[in-house]
Amino acid sequence: MLDVALAAAVTLACLKLNMLSVRMHDSLVPSPPAPYAMISHTVLLAVLARTAPLAIRRLFPLTAFWLCLAGCVLAALPGSSIINLVVLAPAAYAAVLYSPYWLLAMFGMPAALLVLATAAVNNGQSGNYQLLTALLVFVATLIVGNAVRLGRRRASDSQARLRRVEADQEAATRQAIEQERARIARELHDVVTHNVSMMVVQAGAARRVLGSTPDEARTALLAVEDSGRAAIVELQHLLGLLAPPDAAPDEPPPPPQPGLAQVGPLIDRVATAGLPVELRVRGPVRPLPPGLNLAAYRVVQEALTNVLKHAGQPATTVTLDYQPGALIIEVADDGCPGPASWPGTGRGLLGLRERVALYGGELDAGGRPGGGWLVRARIPDELAVLPA
Repeated sequence: MLDVALAAAVTLACLKLNMLSVRMHDSLVPSPPAPYAMISHTVLLAVLARTAPLAIRRLFPLTAFWLCLAGCVLAALPGSSIINLVVLAPAAYAAVLYSPYWLLAMFGMPAALLVLATAAVNNGQSGNYQLLTALLVFVATLIVGNAVRLGRRRASDSQARLRRVEADQEAATRQAIEQERARIARELHDVVTHNVSMMVVQAGAARRVLGSTPDEARTALLAVEDSGRAAIVELQHLLGLLAPPDAAPDEPPPPPQPGLAQVGPLIDRVATAGLPVELRVRGPVRPLPPGLNLAAYRVVQEALTNVLKHAGQPATTVTLDYQPGALIIEVADDGCPGPASWPGTGRGLLGLRERVALYGGELDAGGRPGGGWLVRARIPDELAVLPA
């Protein structure tokens, strides 16, 4: 609509300029009058040939420019120098600014300058001033059009870069959320599976001896209670990680994450459930970073849980080997290994592999040559090789 209005306004302006030129020419050089109707139709067609293409200067900028230029060449009018400038300036501006074929548009500008110069020279003494005015206005129009075009391109490039950055940030946020969900899922699995497995085993032992040996049943039920409380404490810790940061100031801080220091109490709970477990420690014990310490504890916890779930109550050995630069964890049992499908395919061992790999370690699980099952993890400990 704006281009149609511009074409109409330029048409009216060109008709007015033509009338002024005719009056000035008639006052200087009297001539016999021509039929009014013939002159008006001819002038109107000549003006429309120039101005009508401006209505499509945004949709087809290069086509509109060439049509306007052709109209200026083919249809001569009194005062053509100023009229051509009024028509070609917006047409050239649109061709430079909107056309995707910018170089082709620029190649057409010398032709427009030639048309303007020819029309100005034919006006006699005032032609030099009209030529200078046409050149200045037309060149200024091209400069402004190019400047606006470059500014829009820079703005478009900036918006494209901003969209790419926003997309990258959104992808990174989604990835971080997925990783956090996976981490929480692993923690829930480690906590719930181990403690519930302990409670099931201990409750079964209490049921079997409830009638014959009430004292042993009572001990087993107390162990069930302890396992339930331990599960609640660890679940509260995980839920505390998910709680909003504006918690009450008098609320007690969450309990610390378990580590290898809690392997002894863990083995005691497992032994209470009826699984004979022996702990062996090799090498000088040293403190570990918190994340690595938790990962090592989860390896022992998951391995013992799998022994209870899949192998019954075979003799089991937990070995912590503090080697220079690495910690080796082995959990071996003497029972029959469980189904071939469970090692490495469940959430537990997969989560352990990811957790150990996070610290550059490796975890293997499989049957032992003499029977039973072995879970072995090697976790590098760079702090152990740092100079004192």
